[in-house]
Amino acid sequence: MGIRLGVRTTGCSGLAYVLEYVDAPKSEDQYFSCNGCEIYVDPKSCAYLQGVEVDFVRNGLNEGFEFRNPNERDRCGCGESFRV
Repeated sequence: MGIRLGVRTTGCSGLAYVLEYVDAPKSEDQYFSCNGCEIYVDPKSCAYLQGVEVDFVRNGLNEGFEFRNPNERDRCGCGESFRV
C-alpha cells in the first residue's frame, strides 16, 4: 500500500532511519503523498523528520536512500545513526 518512514533508537549517535512496507496504515499515522508514493509516518517519528528530504541515489556500484535532515546535529562516523 505504501512506505512507512520512521526512526528507531540505535547506534553510536542514538537514532537511525527506518523504511518498511505498509500493508495497512495505523490510525495514528500521518499520511503524505509524493510523486505517486504513499508515505506513512508514526507520531513519535514526526518530530525527528520535520523537513527531511529522501532521495534514491546511485554512486558507482552503490545505491540506496539518502536522507537530508535539517534537524540533524551530528552523525556517527559509520553513517548508521544520527542525533537531533
